[in-house]
Amino acid sequence: MTTTTSTLAGGTWTLGDRTVTRFGYGTMQLAGPGVMGPPTDHDGAIVEAMETLAELQQQGLIRHLGVSNVTAEQVSHAQEVAPLVCVQNLYNLAHRHDDPLIDRLAADRIAYVPFFPLGGFAPLQSEALSRVANRRGTTPKAVALAWLLQRSANILLIHGTSRVAHLQENITGAGLALSPEDVAELDGIGR
Repeated sequence: MTTTTSTLAGGTWTLGDRTVTRFGYGTMQLAGPGVMGPPTDHDGAIVEAMETLAELQQQGLIRHLGVSNVTAEQVSHAQEVAPLVCVQNLYNLAHRHDDPLIDRLAADRIAYVPFFPLGGFAPLQSEALSRVANRRGTTPKAVALAWLLQRSANILLIHGTSRVAHLQENITGAGLALSPEDVAELDGIGR
């Protein structure tokens, strides 16, 4: 790896085949205290950040833009500033508030990445989920991930894993085809 100079504060670094700035733009604190909840300066956190990112994209410093933890209205506002390739929000079998947004994004060929696809700090638990898993001879986690993949083609999964066995269990969900009856039963969980 080699370093290069730049007009950007901090300079750049060659990372693999990319030249990246050594000083990044982290937005976790824009979300509010403790990285959760509404931001202190709502307009500054959403309007200015998106405009700044769009400027950096026009300069060739950012390739694609995405947003996270946003409402459908905020997605529309961000799209007025610059094209999006991805939205990342809380979504899983039990938290289905983004159903209309996912469909809208799919029509626009924009990816949707659900965070906490397996429920987050409290794993998804449901009699329906357990019944489908038992019928399929697999785990509730695998079924929950399979449901997400079948929900919409624009859903991209980043499932958390802490060990190889957990990874293998999650991968099972990627290859699991749920029947229309399975899907109908699972759809009842979040409604």
